[in-house]
Amino acid sequence: MNNRITIAKGDGIGPEIMDATLRIMQAAGVELEYDFIEIGEKVYHQGHKSGITPESWDLLRRNKIFLKAPITTPQGGGYKSLNVTIRKSLGLFSNVRPCRAYTPYVHSNFPKMDLCIVRENEEDLYAGIEHQQTAEVVQCLKLVSRPGSERIIRYAFEYARAYNRRKVTCMTKDNIMKHTDGLFHQLFDKIALEYPDIISEHRIIDIGAALLAERPEEFDVIVTLNLYGDIISDIAAQVAGSVGLGGSANIGQDFAMFEAIHGSAPDIAGKNIANPSGLLNAAIMMLVHIGETKAAEAIENAWLKTLEDGYHTGDIFQRETSFKKTSTEEFADEIIQRFGQLPLDLTPVKYAAGRSHINIKTSEPVPVTKQLEGVDIFLDWSEPGRNPAVLGKKLKSLTRSPLKLKMITNRGVKVYPDGLPETFCTDHWRCRFVANPGAAKNTEITHNDIITLMTELNERNFDCIKTENLYSIDGQRGYSLGQGE
Repeated sequence: MNNRITIAKGDGIGPEIMDATLRIMQAAGVELEYDFIEIGEKVYHQGHKSGITPESWDLLRRNKIFLKAPITTPQGGGYKSLNVTIRKSLGLFSNVRPCRAYTPYVHSNFPKMDLCIVRENEEDLYAGIEHQQTAEVVQCLKLVSRPGSERIIRYAFEYARAYNRRKVTCMTKDNIMKHTDGLFHQLFDKIALEYPDIISEHRIIDIGAALLAERPEEFDVIVTLNLYGDIISDIAAQVAGSVGLGGSANIGQDFAMFEAIHGSAPDIAGKNIANPSGLLNAAIMMLVHIGETKAAEAIENAWLKTLEDGYHTGDIFQRETSFKKTSTEEFADEIIQRFGQLPLDLTPVKYAAGRSHINIKTSEPVPVTKQLEGVDIFLDWSEPGRNPAVLGKKLKSLTRSPLKLKMITNRGVKVYPDGLPETFCTDHWRCRFVANPGAAKNTEITHNDIITLMTELNERNFDCIKTENLYSIDGQRGYSLGQGE
């Protein structure tokens, strides 16, 4: 492993907590060399929309390990999230966030809580593909792939095995999103069969999140899609005691980034009161990842002993259990003074080398048979009254293509034919065309048929804002029905 890593001090409280973290690592005898890069708000305002310069990319790709403090992303102006950009550009498919309670030294109602959330890191709604389609409607595409889902699910089981975890829980919303979340759930059930030594279960994300907040001790490893994972990670961190204590790892096959899960907190920047624990815990995960397990153990056990002895920053200070409210620098000093000591009440840690290096295999692509059955054409249509029957009559009169109108939906609800007059309609209409609208199974059509249909719509001055081809995949419908279809 290359002993050079890339460091970014970030914005807000970032420089303070990074300085404290590096000082603790140095005192622990960590023998690493650092390359520092500038990222975040300053770089955004220099004209780099992703918050990072080309030169910094070169360092990241060379060193392969990145310890990053929080940054500030300016609001508006087309600025892209640097975290998302790095995760996707460098293939960091797995976001790993351990959440453990440290009661009574850090208040939590769940003293036995000790779980880890493994979040898919590249896909889902965080692909950030959005469009303003009409005056009233914007869309965000939810992309879920078989290889991406398989990779993160298998990582979760391998992580559970490597860290002696007993159970993996999958969370999705596949009762509603039957194709995207449905794929994730199906793959989870299939892959779980390869790990008979680990309990597997599935929860719908809404009740799963509620149970996580109410009974977190019931969970061990949770694997889920990107957006859900982002939300429940913060829920779990707060339930455990404080978002400010949480660190996370972003792991890929060849690259890894480690960071605190909290933000840059500009309101307390420069006051020497920030808690460096989140970034320190991220650094501990980094040390385990690169094989510096002895240093990781020394730092984490000293940190746990510092919590036990009551030296706390203001965010976790409690009059009942704290001995002294410390500054950022004082907190780091107390940790350094406790090197070589073990916590008495909290469980000491011991790491095995290389546990984060989990090689993930994915299945070879499987050929499928695709049959084109129709097309959904989305229209921006806002004639007075927005009457679906009027639009339906116009579309029924199209004659050139063998494709005929089967239904119209508005925001996913069928409004033609036989829609309800109470259904509220916007200016955004999904119009489904198939060869045999009344048949149980659609007839195969060609792309030229769709082009013919689109041409006639254009000639009649319809504003076609989007199309989605309707396919069957190996004989199974590969698209959702409209509500009421």
